[in-house]
Formats: sequence, C-alpha cells, structure tokens
Amino acid sequence: MWWMMGENGGHYCSKKTDDICGDVCGQDSGRVLSMSRIKCILRGVDLRTMLFLFILVPTCVYGIYLHGQKISYFLRPLWESPPKGFNEIPHYYNENVTMENLCKLHGWRIREFPRRVYDAVLFSNEMDILTLRWKELYPYITQFILLESNSTFTGTEKLLYFANHRDQFKFVEPRLTYGNIGGRFKKGENPFIEEAYQRVALDQLIKVAGISDDDLLIMSDVDEIPSKHTINLLRWCDDIPQVLHLRLRNYLYSFEFFVDDSSWRASVHRYKMGKTRYAHYRQSDDILAEAGWHCSFCFRRVSEFIFKMKAYSHFDRVRFKRYLDPERIQKVICKGADLFDMLPEEYTFKEIIGKMGPVPHSYSAVHLPSYLLENADEYKFLLPGHCFRESG
Repeated sequence: MWWMMGENGGHYCSKKTDDICGDVCGQDSGRVLSMSRIKCILRGVDLRTMLFLFILVPTCVYGIYLHGQKISYFLRPLWESPPKGFNEIPHYYNENVTMENLCKLHGWRIREFPRRVYDAVLFSNEMDILTLRWKELYPYITQFILLESNSTFTGTEKLLYFANHRDQFKFVEPRLTYGNIGGRFKKGENPFIEEAYQRVALDQLIKVAGISDDDLLIMSDVDEIPSKHTINLLRWCDDIPQVLHLRLRNYLYSFEFFVDDSSWRASVHRYKMGKTRYAHYRQSDDILAEAGWHCSFCFRRVSEFIFKMKAYSHFDRVRFKRYLDPERIQKVICKGADLFDMLPEEYTFKEIIGKMGPVPHSYSAVHLPSYLLENADEYKFLLPGHCFRESG
C-alpha cells in the first residue's frame, strides 16, 4: 500500500511513491484522502478515454435501445436465409375468354358443374374491408363463415363488432354461418397461442356450415381478398392443386400505396374431411399469380388503427407510446411510412435497401374491387388522393 497509519494516528508516505499521487501524503482527514484518490485516478486517465466512457458508450447504448430492432432487421440476411420459392402458376384472365379456354390455359379441364365455395374468416373490427370482401366474392360463395371473439389476440377484452353491426350485412344473411367464442384473457401469453385457439374454433364452425369433400375453402385474413374471377376459375376447373396459395397485390393503408406482390398467405383448399385444418402459414409449394388484393391497415378511422396496433399478434412492435399518437398516425398514413418505424422484412440487402423509406404514391385505381369503385364516395379513403382519416 502507498499509505499507512502512523503511530500517532497521522499519515506518512511509503518510500515508493508515484509522482501522480504524491500530494496525497500528509492529508489530515479520510474524506480529503478519498477525494484525493479520485483525483489520482482521473489524472491517470487519458481525456479521450474519459470521453469514450462517459459520452460515446452511453450514446451507443441509447442508440441500440432506440434502433436495435432496425439493426436486427437490417442484418437479417446474415442470420436468416430466404424461404424456398413457390411454384408460380401463371394466371390467365380476360372477361371475353370462355371458362373452358381459361381452364385450358392453366392446364386444367373444365368441370360439368362448379364446386361449392366456402369463405371462412376470423373477424376483429375490419367492418369496411369485410364489406368489400363479401361484395367481391358474393356471386360465387356458397356459405360465408365468420367467427369473432370478445378477446383480442393479446388478451384484451373487445366488443363483438360484427354482432353489433350485423344489420349492415343483411345481403349475406341467408348464406351466413356466424359464431362467437369467449376469450381466455391470459395477459402476458404469446398472442399467437390465442390466435391458434380461435383458428381451431373456426375449424369446428366450418363443419357446422356443411362443407363436404372437394368443396373449396378459402383461408385468408379479412384484408386478404381474392378476386371474384379467381374464385370462379377455381370452382369451374378440374385438376387444380389440392392446396393453392394466392399471390395478392400488397397495399398499405389504402389502394394508393402499392407495396409489392409478395403477399402469399391466402390459400384455397379442396376440402378433405379429417385432414384440412384452418391455418395461415405455408401449406403448399403452388401459388397462383395476381389473384387479388391484400390491403393492410386499411381503416376509415384513426381509432381503428390504434386498436389494431394494440390488439394484433405483433403488438410488441409498439415499442414507444408515441407510436399511438393520433397526429403521428395521420402523418404516417399520408406519407406512406411505417407505423412502427421498422425496416422492411426482407432476406437480402438489395431488397431491404430498395424498400427503405415511405411507400411511393400510386395514382392508379385500375383492377380494384368493383364494389369499391361503384361506391367510391363511401370508400374514398381507400382510393388515391384521399389519405386523411376520420378521428373517431
């Protein structure tokens, strides 16, 4: 040690003293001595080291806290490989071509009579998009099947929105199989568990609707809308795949912001009793090109955006309370930016960099659901040039 207590309680220095700390010797109090120790340490530390420890390191830690998710997504190509590609089936359609020729173009044969078609969805609060979906598919659906719960996937209590607004859907009532299921309200549980629980219940409701072997079953979220000519093609053609995914045009907030054509989760199944299970993941290698639309977060009101951000399976993306600020949400919508301030979920640096930033505005309203265009005044918030949302 470089200092010791003397016989009379004073201090004296060791003969082996350090010039930096030499002035510590002879101090009269322990408090002064402690301060002197700190001075000794600081004198021995380089200024650049101090800047690194007290400025740069905390700044880096704070930066990682704010942008760690972005860093992880940007580096995704380093730790995750792209999924196996699909067998892309070209999609042929023109309203003036006969169904027999359309089936032939796809390598299929025409049937003597069309299959029955069942459309099954889990419903949360997407009233406007549900209307567009059912109006689009109405001519070719045998039975509409809808299940809703009084719980969100995150275990929060919610209203039975469809039950409370059922009068708006009288046009499907004769062909509607409706059910609701009580939530388990397990806070803190992985939301995908609650989602899976509700999908199992939907399986049972599909059977109640009267589905049989080789009937067609559409499996997709409410906002994943197959085009009616796609469903008509599949119900009339023989030899279609047992399970066929649908490649949909991907839109964000409205049909003003076209993202890409990478939406693939929607699927159509030739039903097999005891084998077909309702799911929302990859179940086949076959996919039909340009088969409809996926309009994500396409809501009329800002409050509906906030509800979904807090309620759906990826609620963990709401990392900061400011993400739920109504003014911020409105600005993000009109800009075409990401509600969660995330980078694109891609598997190559080229795709990530290419999709960084807001989605470009599109001014095309060609090949959209016919009911949307026929009722443009009612649904103008979904059309190019109308990004402002109602506040309620």
